[in-house]
Amino acid sequence: MSELPGSVVVSSINLTVTNDISLTVDGFLPGDGSGHIVGIEDLPDQECVCVATAAGDVILCNLSTKQLECVGSVDSGLTTMSWSPDQELVLLVTGQQTLIMMTKDFEPITEREIHQDDFGEGKFITVGWGKKETQFHGSEGKQAAHRKQTEVPPASPSDDGRPRVTWRGDGQFVAVSAICPHTGARKVRVWSRELVLQSTSEPIPGLEQALAWKPSGSLIASTQEKPNKHDVVFFEKNGLLHGEFTLPFQKGQVKVNELLWNVDSTILAVWLEDLKKEKNSETNTYVQLWTVGNYHWYLKQSLHFGSAAKSRLVSLLWDPEIPYRLHALCKGWHALCYDWHWSTDCSTGEESHLVANVAVIDGDKVLVTAFQHSVVPPPMCTFQLQLQQAVNQVAFHTDPTKSTDLAVLDASNRISIYRVGDSTVKDPTVTLGGSGFKASVETPHLEKTYRYFEVCCGEGKQVNPLALRLFTWMQDDTFLAVSQGRLATHAVIHHLTGGPEAEGGCLHLRWSVPVDGDVISLCYNPKTRAVALQLADGRILKYLWGECKILVKMAVPWRNPFLQWARPPGVPLFLQGRPREAILGLTDRCRFFINDVEVASNVTSFARYDEFLLVTTHSHTCQCVSLRDTSLKVLQADFSSSSTPNETLRKVERGSRIVTVVPQDTKLILQMPRGNLETVHHRALVLAQIRKWLDRLMFKEAFECMRKLRINLNLLYDHNPKVFLENVETFIKQIDSVNYINLFFTELKEEDFTKTMYPSPISSSVQLQQCSGQKKVDLICDAMRAAMENIDPQKYCLSILTSHVKKSTPELEIALQKVHELRGTTVSPAAEGVTAEAALKYLLFLVDVNELYDHSLGTYDFDLVVMVAEKSQKDPKEYLPFLNTLRKMEINYQHYTIDKYLKRYKKALCHLSKCGPEHFSEFLNLVKDQNLYNEALKLYPPDTPEHKAVGIAFGEHLNQKHLYEQAGLIFARCDAFERALDAFLSSGSWQQALCMASRLGYTADQLAGLARSLAGKLVEQRKHAEAAILLEQYAQDYEEAVLLLLEGTAWEEALRLIHKYRRLDILETNFKPAILAAQRNYLVFLDSQKTTFTRHRQRLLVVRELKEQARQGLLADETPHCLEADLLSETSSIVTASDMSGKYSHSNSRISARSSKNRRKAERKRHSLKEGSPLEDLALLEALGENIPCSDLFLTGEVHSLLKGLVLFGYDEPARELQQALEAALQLIERSLLEIWTTDLQQNPANPVGACSLMAVT
Repeated sequence: MSELPGSVVVSSINLTVTNDISLTVDGFLPGDGSGHIVGIEDLPDQECVCVATAAGDVILCNLSTKQLECVGSVDSGLTTMSWSPDQELVLLVTGQQTLIMMTKDFEPITEREIHQDDFGEGKFITVGWGKKETQFHGSEGKQAAHRKQTEVPPASPSDDGRPRVTWRGDGQFVAVSAICPHTGARKVRVWSRELVLQSTSEPIPGLEQALAWKPSGSLIASTQEKPNKHDVVFFEKNGLLHGEFTLPFQKGQVKVNELLWNVDSTILAVWLEDLKKEKNSETNTYVQLWTVGNYHWYLKQSLHFGSAAKSRLVSLLWDPEIPYRLHALCKGWHALCYDWHWSTDCSTGEESHLVANVAVIDGDKVLVTAFQHSVVPPPMCTFQLQLQQAVNQVAFHTDPTKSTDLAVLDASNRISIYRVGDSTVKDPTVTLGGSGFKASVETPHLEKTYRYFEVCCGEGKQVNPLALRLFTWMQDDTFLAVSQGRLATHAVIHHLTGGPEAEGGCLHLRWSVPVDGDVISLCYNPKTRAVALQLADGRILKYLWGECKILVKMAVPWRNPFLQWARPPGVPLFLQGRPREAILGLTDRCRFFINDVEVASNVTSFARYDEFLLVTTHSHTCQCVSLRDTSLKVLQADFSSSSTPNETLRKVERGSRIVTVVPQDTKLILQMPRGNLETVHHRALVLAQIRKWLDRLMFKEAFECMRKLRINLNLLYDHNPKVFLENVETFIKQIDSVNYINLFFTELKEEDFTKTMYPSPISSSVQLQQCSGQKKVDLICDAMRAAMENIDPQKYCLSILTSHVKKSTPELEIALQKVHELRGTTVSPAAEGVTAEAALKYLLFLVDVNELYDHSLGTYDFDLVVMVAEKSQKDPKEYLPFLNTLRKMEINYQHYTIDKYLKRYKKALCHLSKCGPEHFSEFLNLVKDQNLYNEALKLYPPDTPEHKAVGIAFGEHLNQKHLYEQAGLIFARCDAFERALDAFLSSGSWQQALCMASRLGYTADQLAGLARSLAGKLVEQRKHAEAAILLEQYAQDYEEAVLLLLEGTAWEEALRLIHKYRRLDILETNFKPAILAAQRNYLVFLDSQKTTFTRHRQRLLVVRELKEQARQGLLADETPHCLEADLLSETSSIVTASDMSGKYSHSNSRISARSSKNRRKAERKRHSLKEGSPLEDLALLEALGENIPCSDLFLTGEVHSLLKGLVLFGYDEPARELQQALEAALQLIERSLLEIWTTDLQQNPANPVGACSLMAVT
């Protein structure tokens, strides 16, 4: 704005003039227009604008009162004014080439001369190692040491001579570029915040006026005119050069007015204009946007403002808050505001023949990389397109079948169409292998070039170098683009067509559709032919371009997103319970939306491929979720639980961004912050692709992918067992490699990997498992072995051996036999079979040699044994004598010796049984040593002496294990009745003992003695009724039998014997006193149980009341919704938990190593009935629960029989008393049940005491 006679404030909302304050009225600027402004700064804290004039005045313009105040003046005039980024300091450059540092209140801090003879505080130190003549000078050679330093030429005539000032982003340092009065060349000096010189740049010929310090603080940018090129160069803070790139102009063609970094240091804007060749000639102005990636500078956008006077650029600056917003002001008062964002230009097709092309704009070149063929980091590429002008936009064809075709829009509004077709003429604009890289791919050719209407600055026309934006290739020769409307808040959608309708190479404007709003992004769905438009106010419009209709779709709470349609063909996204189209959007603040619902808040990039949505996050992860049969709630849950490790989540490098996903492959291309590329194979994509291949019976592709990416090969079968078994021959023919088939065998496991390691998606079909009870590994081995034997048994000999070895029970004998059979066959050189030696060597690789030797010995084939032993490390002196000894033995005894050596005792026992009676003692010893009694009994008929001998030995073995009853049965089978009698006596089987006594011919006296002995043992076991039977029937002592029945409370049986033997006197002497004594005992027991139950119940109520009071007191001290209040229950409290943890935590650690008896004792100690104990309420519940089963005993036959006896003999009053006592106890318990075991306790499954007690009562 140096040539304008006033200060203008432009609104950032609608770009209209709101204030006009004249500087000529008060005399700050002369009215003839000779004065000019050298600096202007907006001070929002003071609500004013600071203006510095060339005459030396520093003026504050109040925006609210429109008052002007001169806060200072410099007599020598001012050339530059620059405020620090924090607006705490202001630096003035005077006409006397001095620097004045002032505070924001315009109080001087210090003043320094610009031109200093000293280098500064950062001066380099020479340590004196060697002379200049002895140093290495690189490619310049030794002559460089003797070459005199050339003088730096003066600045270019196009240099305006004014000093330039730029601050570092943190405001700690400031760089000043000024022309040295002695040499006439520019130098850059770096000063501290206190104006202390830090460094001076090295002499650089051709250094120009532009200067910009990168906000991140690493580099200072300037320009240098070299003999044959024009460069942008970079300085370090110490004044040394550090990198450069060349501007795409010839020497002397343009001059650089300014360099400007955006606020996050990612874009460098270069403002250029043509040098005037003649006095009255018009000059073009340009703005170029450069970015760096992988140490290469790219020209991403080039804006040509033309040569018209009104379109001449007079001011350019980046927005201080929004990183990618660029403001430009033209001389004709046209204000332009550009919002840029990063986008990835990639082909969108998903067919198998596509190559996943990604285009990168690099000035007048388009670098295209086909990621399906090769993954190379930029600036390398597969091929490049050379254009005549700088490229601004690239659009791939949206038709999935033609997505390798692309259209290029350059800075002169020309559209170049490149197609992949049958052209045989080599296109000179297409070059293979940029930067030395070459790949054999099908390249496109330039088919035609269209022009768009010229942009002029006539009346009613607006200046906009970027006339078309959001350029989209819809169909063949049909394009969609957006331009600015007549109002700043309006846009126009243009339908442009080429082909026959394009006259003179100009695109035909088919129609234009105005949009009430500023379109900031769009995306096209080729399936539905719908275009989603997003406006700056947040509205999403659905534009049906075939019908030329605009429908309001929704309003979303996000801006500046990257839009995509979420619904690929055949993959419904369920929103609010029904499938429909959806819009995916990502804001510049990393918030990811589906329509108007925020799904995640830390997403840095996303891509949709097939049924999957892939995102990268700030937590340095890449997540892949399926959109098939899903909903927004499910997606939100998936992203919120991203810390859970599973196949959908993987770690990536910090700052990774998604570039593209290669169609029909598993490659995901990521770009790192520096610019290099990384290829990852996301587990979710890999598994999905493998499942597709398996469904299509493409076993070879699936196997190679799984082998390469280390996916367990069990998935080949587990994905669909039935289909695999039905197509085993197809699998073998496709793999067609013995090594690969053997690899598959070696990885087989019984585990179902679709349920453990690789769980199938919810939407996948139900996996069909084999119906038979055969194990998985055995089933696969048998099926594949049968198929290989059917196809070519010689070729797949090693795989057949592997199938035998890998079974759950390895069939090593069969495998060895097959190897042995190969010894008799010859293999021709043309055949694909293997020799016996090779097969045996392979078998030794699978199985331990000692194990294989043992199994070969188990085949009883000594030739096979020798063949295996020769391949092992065994000493012939060790195994040959052993084999010779075996050859001399009888065949059965030989097999017995081998089986015993191999510890196959069952087989050895079978062979030994055939060796004759002379080896029976050895047979019996083997049976006893190995406990093979059951097997031995089967080898001899039951009536043979050998069978009886084995049986007696078996019985003795059972006696030693205290299994007396089983031993007695075995002895009885072998006619060893004496031993059987002893065994039955030990087991208490009195019936069997009496049977054995009968078989032994016992007399009556012997039977009576035996009966009395057995009765005594039964009484000890409280089996009085059985003891009475023995005394009555075998000892003939009915009186003793009656007394035993009375002792055992068998009242009715005692009455039967009394009347049977007509001993009614026993009724008076023994029976009646016994029932009266029993009645009194039951009354005492009931009374004690009732008293104990009442005492425990009352104490339980008191304990619960105390704990409730404690809980209420705790709640009173806390907030009404404290977390601890929800954790309290009827049976515990905070005090109880703390006491218990402090008292028992250490003791439990000691008790854990003790016996179960001690652990039960410790458990009882914890549940103590002592008043005030921590778990007293639980102990009371346990005690009350024990009382109820005891009371329930009165409902059994004992009391019922006693009551009948009392009534029978007229003891009505004692019977009534006992009945009433029983009913009172039961009623007390019944009334107390709900009081003791409340509803909460009954519904709580964690309380076993209450559950068991209630079950006992009911």
